[in-house]
Amino acid sequence: MAARPIDPGVRIGHVHLKVADLDRALAFYCGVLGFELMQRYGAQAAFISAGGYHHHIGLNTWESQGGSPPPPGTTGLYHVAILYPTRAALADALVRLAEAGIPLDGASDHGVSEALYLRDPDGNGVELYWDRPHDQWPKTPDGQLKMFTQRLDIQGLLASREA
Repeated sequence: MAARPIDPGVRIGHVHLKVADLDRALAFYCGVLGFELMQRYGAQAAFISAGGYHHHIGLNTWESQGGSPPPPGTTGLYHVAILYPTRAALADALVRLAEAGIPLDGASDHGVSEALYLRDPDGNGVELYWDRPHDQWPKTPDGQLKMFTQRLDIQGLLASREA
């Protein structure tokens, strides 16, 4: 354990994923989810973002061109989590997935957040979620965080898109 906690301003800046087919990955992350292509290096790498940031996700084929996902039961990335700013924005993501015929692996309400779980074309786990405001997070009687996993109200989420 660290003697002192990390600076609270530290954030995860980006994730870099190995993919088998760059065009297929871009079709999913840009074409379906709506990320913007910031820079591309031929058929080997691309950097994508939301809102003009230099990149939130890097995609590359340097060690994985034509490769397959790691088999179950091995170590590696469980999932990358993409934080949406509002519930309505997450609902829009759900509609995009449905329109593209991309199935969900799951959908959960964790008290602090609502999340959609799926796989990208390379089998990487992807979580799309939004955080409830901090003052709405569930707490124990003594004030400790009390996260949980319950079934997500999909219809309620979709209704927030129209609100």
